[in-house]
Amino acid sequence: MIAYNPKDWFTFIFRFPKADTFRKLFPMLCALAVYSALVAYIEVEVLDLTKDSYAKNITLVHSLLSIVLSMLLVFRTNTAYDRWWEGRKLWGALVNNSRNLALKLSAILTDSADRQFFKTTIPAYSIALKDHLRSEETRLELFDLDENRPILLDNTKHVPNQVAEAMYLKINELYKENGISGEQLLFLNPELTAFTDICGACERIRNTPIPYAYSLFLKKFIFFYIMTLPIGYVFSLGYYVVPIVAFIFYVLASMELIAEEIEEPFGHDSNDLPLSRLCEKIEKHVGEIFE
Repeated sequence: MIAYNPKDWFTFIFRFPKADTFRKLFPMLCALAVYSALVAYIEVEVLDLTKDSYAKNITLVHSLLSIVLSMLLVFRTNTAYDRWWEGRKLWGALVNNSRNLALKLSAILTDSADRQFFKTTIPAYSIALKDHLRSEETRLELFDLDENRPILLDNTKHVPNQVAEAMYLKINELYKENGISGEQLLFLNPELTAFTDICGACERIRNTPIPYAYSLFLKKFIFFYIMTLPIGYVFSLGYYVVPIVAFIFYVLASMELIAEEIEEPFGHDSNDLPLSRLCEKIEKHVGEIFE
């Protein structure tokens, strides 16, 4: 995720970061400029349609369709941002949940080995969840419950569940050994349950994209809208239709590209959530609590 000053207008105008849509759309913009120039040449120079009143009225269709297109783009952008913001809220909840569990366990546990176990395992859950959402192989080490030695997680299975299971088993072991009371077991349960709830909500965002039919229709709509723009507006704009149509395409296609990027907020794109930084924050704060 890019850190920036939202009040620095001039820097935004003249900056072209790697994620800027202009870089991605530049080949299409060039091709569209050539297409618009060709349409303008044929209509004005070859066919001489400047006196055809019916051809000039084509712009009325675009005026009507622009209202529908703007509504679709607003809905598309809002839906994508809702998914991004929900992902951010879920990871904020994970940060707070990790702190709460660490605070409770720090107040309850006195044995150094038990404290070290949770000092390692609580941050390990956030790292496992991050790699799980990014479909990366998780290489984490946890402590064996019996011999207090490192063991590797099974990457062929659901890794966050394995980390959560390790915490449940350790809590249950402490309860059986009278390390914690029944009241304290209930006291810890909300935070333990919240880990899996957060994981499931993140998986729902990641595994449920925008319906294919809706995304396909919007792309086709933008394509045919842009391809027919030069046909009608060449009579009022002349060859100025070339840069104007290219700019309109840049605005419409950029909205769609931005929506595509932020609707899946757990990846490596510049506008995705800073999951690695959040994991580092959890590890730092949990470590400070168990000191």
